[in-house]
Amino acid sequence: MSTAARRRPLEGDANRSERMSEQAQRGRDEALSWPQEVSHDPSMSIGAVLAVLKPEFPAVTISKLRFLEEQGLVSPRRTGSGYRMYSRADAERIRYALTAQRDSYLPLRVIREQLEDLDAGREIEPTSHARVVTRDGELVRPATGARVSAKEICELTGCTENELDDMARAGLVLADTRGRFPGRSVQVVQAAMALERHGVSARHLRRVRTSAEREADTIDQVVAPTRAQRSGAARERGAAQAAELAELYARLHAELLRSAVDELG
Repeated sequence: MSTAARRRPLEGDANRSERMSEQAQRGRDEALSWPQEVSHDPSMSIGAVLAVLKPEFPAVTISKLRFLEEQGLVSPRRTGSGYRMYSRADAERIRYALTAQRDSYLPLRVIREQLEDLDAGREIEPTSHARVVTRDGELVRPATGARVSAKEICELTGCTENELDDMARAGLVLADTRGRFPGRSVQVVQAAMALERHGVSARHLRRVRTSAEREADTIDQVVAPTRAQRSGAARERGAAQAAELAELYARLHAELLRSAVDELG
């Protein structure tokens, strides 16, 4: 028997040993990854994962799932053809990330660190900011037209009084003479706190407030003729038209901002 022939079985043994080592490593990784009690068998396509998450997160897309993979929050397996295959545990990790983003406005860096702690069996610190209060699964927010106190805003959002004061000085929220704020201030504070976690302070957001006020002035000019009519029905039409225009302005602003960010490369 030639030397080459004698080597072939040894090379095959080495390859088998390498494959077994890789399988063992995957097994160890799965044993460590959270949630341990959920199946790690890669049995779901990316479309199946999307279908599972859509009822709870209607805005989630396949692009978002791929992005979470790129950020290291989940590691689906690949088939021989290159298709992603997810496990039930992968789906739960994605659900955890999406929930943390939606309810606590946490940046992905913090979410990734929390998942790493869970993988290692360490307890994670409860989020002290942007606390979400729920009732029957719905966010508790003041009704349209309601006025809320500074204490109520802090309780609903998890912000501190000092943080709220900073936002008030920046003009993001405005209190009336009795020190009460419009109900929508809760959403404003939540958004400002999320930006703060990314290094955007309240004082940097003054231009956003100024831009919003300019757009509101334009909307007021458009609907003024309708509001000037004395009937209650006309005033209701004016209010509805103003709300619709506000949504259109918000949509346009969002698209223009995305386009500008895309240009940054």
